[in-house]
Amino acid sequence: MPLGVRMENTMKITETLNKGKLTLSFEVFPPKNDTVFESVKAATEKIAEMGPSYVSVTYGAGGGTSDYTLSIAKNIKERFGVPTVAHLTCVSSTKEKVRCMMDNIRDAGIENVLALRGDLSRDGTIGEYKYAIELVRELKERGTFCIGAACYPETHPESLNSETDINYLKEKVDAGVDFLTTQMFFDNPLFYSFMYRIREKGITVPVIPGIMPITNAKQIERARLLSGSFMPARFIKIANRFGSDPEAMRQAGIAYATDQIIDLFANGIPHVHVYSMNNPVVAEKILNNLSDIIGK
Repeated sequence: MPLGVRMENTMKITETLNKGKLTLSFEVFPPKNDTVFESVKAATEKIAEMGPSYVSVTYGAGGGTSDYTLSIAKNIKERFGVPTVAHLTCVSSTKEKVRCMMDNIRDAGIENVLALRGDLSRDGTIGEYKYAIELVRELKERGTFCIGAACYPETHPESLNSETDINYLKEKVDAGVDFLTTQMFFDNPLFYSFMYRIREKGITVPVIPGIMPITNAKQIERARLLSGSFMPARFIKIANRFGSDPEAMRQAGIAYATDQIIDLFANGIPHVHVYSMNNPVVAEKILNNLSDIIGK
């Protein structure tokens, strides 16, 4: 029996979010090349077998893994009946390539797209898109997709300040975004403060907090570099105490992420998205920790 809740595979994510139940979803990433395709596919299948509310599939920088993204997302949807969200980035792509990818996503029967600018290339070259809002508008014109976008509880690293960042977020939502997923964070009060500020600005779409289970010491520095996330003293003490013991750190990291999720649920946040790093063991342990909470 799956520990999560299986949904109809034709369902848009907003329908899942509006059912009035707690949801737990997972992010997976596609392989970088054919050599590891089967092993990555197997890992994503194990996560899908657990019956999460939905699964999102990332999209490599510059669209380098776009075919794999679609293949993984389609496989999860068709084989396991789990709704999928296909990530789509635009900053390093041409309009022709992005529109072709939109058609491919639609033809695969995937109704949900996470519209992202994507990371800038090392030389700072920008293609035919500059901001994610341009991609949101194009997806909205298609009229067939449920559109998600990213947000940053601790402010986008390229923004001047939090007020400017939220103003840009409001513009993006007004352009057609149906739901938001946050960058990882490790301090829930920062997320609650963010929610208060964006609701005050009139952003009313569902906001799904993104939780990253830190299960080894190397992930800590990587998380800092990727997101600039604040690491609370409690988390730092855990990492300092258990970081040199892989099994202990994995257990402690899963416990910390579980605690974050339970606190979010208890404070009225009904939906949580977990950055699984394609690790079925971590996904299963988190689901087991929440088995009597999800769906109640």
